[in-house]
Amino acid sequence: MRHPVTAAPIPERVRTLAALAAPTHVSVAGSGVPTAAARGGVDGRGRPVLLVKPGETLHGAPAETLVTVDLTASREVGGVERPRALLKVRGWTQPVPAAETRAAAVAIAEACPDEDLFAAVEGGGPALLRVDVCHVIYMTGQESGVLDAESYLASAPDPLLPLAERMVRHVNESHSRQLREAAERLTGGPAQEEVWLWELDRYGATLRPGPGHLVRVPWPAPVATPAALEHALACLMHPS
Repeated sequence: MRHPVTAAPIPERVRTLAALAAPTHVSVAGSGVPTAAARGGVDGRGRPVLLVKPGETLHGAPAETLVTVDLTASREVGGVERPRALLKVRGWTQPVPAAETRAAAVAIAEACPDEDLFAAVEGGGPALLRVDVCHVIYMTGQESGVLDAESYLASAPDPLLPLAERMVRHVNESHSRQLREAAERLTGGPAQEEVWLWELDRYGATLRPGPGHLVRVPWPAPVATPAALEHALACLMHPS
């Protein structure tokens, strides 16, 4: 008997979380320099891109400085940011080449709405550093482990990610009653807390009926189109 896939392959799942994450801290390996706050984002290949300013530890540091960048992915529910995952990316810093700075700045602008991004593009004091990945430690609350660079970089985020995130926001804002009813059908008991749609992807949906409690609902088969994802979610919310 063939069982349905309940979750994305780990490399795809980690790349998906990285695409939604923002750097929070950076540390320099083998140094006594304290861990510092970080700002930036993640480029289209999954590499952290850091905006560093004059006076900060990495500003003017030698190329190929070994660092660990903490990436945090969160979900806003009920007006509160709640953590979804912590990714610790170990790798070597490289200055973003001048010809690529504008594209790198655009890639991280949403996660890093800092006016100094413009100065970095124009070649002012701030600089953009890219981290060439060595490995990624992932911790999601459901699973944890380590991905090597080859597995991480060879994968890609869920192709339906932008649509899925819009659908999650809409459902959480406008369909709380249907979410509660879906959670109660799945768990067989009354929901004690407010229920949220926590994750949505081509393999299934995850409901959060309470702190530390996640319920995964796999689709019968992975969906491949926006219409199929919308239909699968509609079937979960409004079973016939």
